[in-house]
Amino acid sequence: MIFETHAHYDDAAFDEDREVLLDSMQSNGIEKIINVSADLKSLDATAWLMKKYPYIYGAFGLHPDEIGSLDDEVLLHMQELCQEEKAVAVGEIGLDYYWNKENHETQIAGFKRQIELARQVKLPMIIHSREAAADTLAVMKEMHTEEIGGVVHCFSYSVEMAKEYLNMGFYLGIGGVITYKNARKLVEVIKMAPLERLLLETDSPYLTPVPNRGKRNSSLNLPDIAAKIADIRGITYEEVTAVTQVNAEDLFLRSREDD
Repeated sequence: MIFETHAHYDDAAFDEDREVLLDSMQSNGIEKIINVSADLKSLDATAWLMKKYPYIYGAFGLHPDEIGSLDDEVLLHMQELCQEEKAVAVGEIGLDYYWNKENHETQIAGFKRQIELARQVKLPMIIHSREAAADTLAVMKEMHTEEIGGVVHCFSYSVEMAKEYLNMGFYLGIGGVITYKNARKLVEVIKMAPLERLLLETDSPYLTPVPNRGKRNSSLNLPDIAAKIADIRGITYEEVTAVTQVNAEDLFLRSREDD
């Protein structure tokens, strides 16, 4: 069985067949799924999904492209959602300098506020960082996020940057990008990082792995990602899925149980 640590099933891409698709997950080996919020609408949509489906958990936060929506009222609502029994993370939060939909100062300020939320509600973080390697790491060190923990979602930076996060106790989220031809840096990261620090994710409906690249992504494509990691590391597919499942449960579920 596989633990999907990052998907967006509230996305409009699933409007036509969401129920049928989600009902098929467990019979196809996908045991648990974390639906990750990104904008205001997805906060409540994620809460609805985790209540409807026993195997779906929720992460609550605002993506850096949506950080302009963050005010005291929204932060309070997120705090309330994080108290729900199946809330397992604050996310996805971070910095995105690729689209630059929000200025960098606003992004950093919103990132810090959501880090403090994670500290307050005692949940790990799901970190988004795109074209913002230096600033993301600087903020996370300044805010002592090693005391909180979490995963750097869709990790795409260098081996050196991976070591920084691993030394802070963070996990690395590995998705469909690992199957792409231009993923040379990520291949080196996979070779270096302990398997015990890797998580499987799809970012559905985005970043579909080969051989289905170009189509809508879903958690049903996770076996392609696990198989690629197994090939790179020279281990079995079963070892990849078993260890990453334990990793995800350790980060997202056991920490919740310990409270």
